[in-house]
Amino acid sequence: MTYDHAPHGMRPDPWDDLRAHTQARVALGRAGAALPTAELLRFGLAHAQARDAVHVPLDAPALATQLQALGNATRLVHSAAPDRATYLLRPDLGRRLSDADAQALRDEAGDGAETVDLLVVVADGLSSLAVARHAPPLIDAIRQQAPAPWTLGPVVIAQQARVALGDEVGALLGARLVAVLIGERPGLSSPDSLGIYLTWHPQVGRHDAERNCISNVRREGLAPPPRRRGCGGCARRRSACSSRGYSSRTAAMHWPSIAHSHAKHVIEAWSVARDAVRWRHGNPSMKIRSL
Repeated sequence: MTYDHAPHGMRPDPWDDLRAHTQARVALGRAGAALPTAELLRFGLAHAQARDAVHVPLDAPALATQLQALGNATRLVHSAAPDRATYLLRPDLGRRLSDADAQALRDEAGDGAETVDLLVVVADGLSSLAVARHAPPLIDAIRQQAPAPWTLGPVVIAQQARVALGDEVGALLGARLVAVLIGERPGLSSPDSLGIYLTWHPQVGRHDAERNCISNVRREGLAPPPRRRGCGGCARRRSACSSRGYSSRTAAMHWPSIAHSHAKHVIEAWSVARDAVRWRHGNPSMKIRSL
């Protein structure tokens, strides 16, 4: 490759073709000993988008209105972290409900509340952009694909929330499975990445090893593997599940099929956990701590 055509001494990177296949900061080129001005500007934009994803508050009432228009009942809750600064400095407070909201859910559930099969918790996490952009179509797909006998609880929208907040919410509302849709920590090329954390029989004190995770849910996520794996495969081989639990990290598909793909994972996870517990009762020597 020659660089005679490059203006002002700027040399393009010979790996430039890689940029068509990734959002990563590769093949940036250089101008003398420095980066090209265009790349510096792109870096500044990506950094600003990542900061905004963390610090711009989630418009919870607007999200609730959008979800209600799709046929979902909603509840708004807040963690024990009163503001964003506290949330970032005190992760433990983001894992628990505020006293007022915990009592409100406790009163709503009551002593004779029926158990729901699936409860979806939408948490702002570290990217309000991811939640606002991806949660509504994903929840709509879950509703459309859920089997007829299923009971779905209200969609709980949680602010200043971390993944473990779903354990307390799920326990209070009597959910068999809780799916926490949460904004993931943004990177310079992924300010809108959503994570889905699935916990069977949620209880306060659950460990991260007791959850399944579907990560990188966004338009630019990686393509899925050629054969479906994860929750469906665990169902076929549930007798081989170890006491350490089963973890699934599945990349996103091209939008809009992404929502329907991950909705299937949520539904399959419920079936896997239910069947594993039933199988466990008939095989007392097998210890299944979590799925």
